[in-house]
Amino acid sequence: MTQKKVGVIGLGAMGLGIAKTLRNNGYSVHVCDVRPGAADDFAKDGGVACASPADLAAQVDVVVSVVVNAAQTESVLFGEHGAAAAMRAGSTFIMCSTVDPNWSIALEARLAQSGILYVDGPISGGAAKAASGQMTMMTSATPAAYAAAGDVLDAMAGKVYRLGDKAGAGSKVKIINQLLAGVHIAAAAEAMALGLREGVDAAAIYDVITHSAGNSWMFENRMAHVLAGDYTPLSAVDIFVKDLGLVLDTARATKFPLPLAATAHQMFMQASTAGFAKEDDSAVIKIFPGITLPQAANDEGQP
Repeated sequence: MTQKKVGVIGLGAMGLGIAKTLRNNGYSVHVCDVRPGAADDFAKDGGVACASPADLAAQVDVVVSVVVNAAQTESVLFGEHGAAAAMRAGSTFIMCSTVDPNWSIALEARLAQSGILYVDGPISGGAAKAASGQMTMMTSATPAAYAAAGDVLDAMAGKVYRLGDKAGAGSKVKIINQLLAGVHIAAAAEAMALGLREGVDAAAIYDVITHSAGNSWMFENRMAHVLAGDYTPLSAVDIFVKDLGLVLDTARATKFPLPLAATAHQMFMQASTAGFAKEDDSAVIKIFPGITLPQAANDEGQP
């Protein structure tokens, strides 16, 4: 049987893991990234490096886009050397970004005019789960799109939720997930900041909370970054400026109140404008005054 060809555009933290997972599952993986050398580095261990989205799209049956937002997805598809014009009728475009659900619905209709199938397929789980094939996908698509690319979805992720027979539902559920994720990170930062302000040892706070009812996945994951004094961006502050903005825009359209999401959004906005935009989203804790945060250890293991 001919090896199925899949293209992955965007080899960031999640995209690189997805590409490796597909390669490990026996697919012929073509890759493309705006950063010089990223695609070539991947292809050294198997796969095909492509010069542009159009070059990639002309060679594969399924295109997986793992870029930051709707604007980058538009560029991947319809920009100079974009994928859409090179994709064959009957091929499938899987969109993995967090976007406005209405934009995703419109994209499905736009691609359908060229006979291109579309999967509204946002992802969650982080780089480690993407690399191990255990991430979650929140998808919605036509039966034809699922029939064409369902095997690729199942190879990419440990859990693939099929939420509807047209685009929109996948992005709506991802928006709800991001509401919780953003609020949980902001609440975790507020709790840790209060503990530090009251003079409690940061490691003690972390140990107690992660073994108590107040724990959350985000507290356990992100406050570990704070303890280590390491704000290397796995998911940056500005990601939640964007994502919580999408949450609020979605709710505003139907005049639905989201007081906690609105407050968390303001906290990330404050962190961004204070100079922490590109740092890990746990850096939202830096907006709190009068606290001394743990510092990263140097090579000798001293603060």
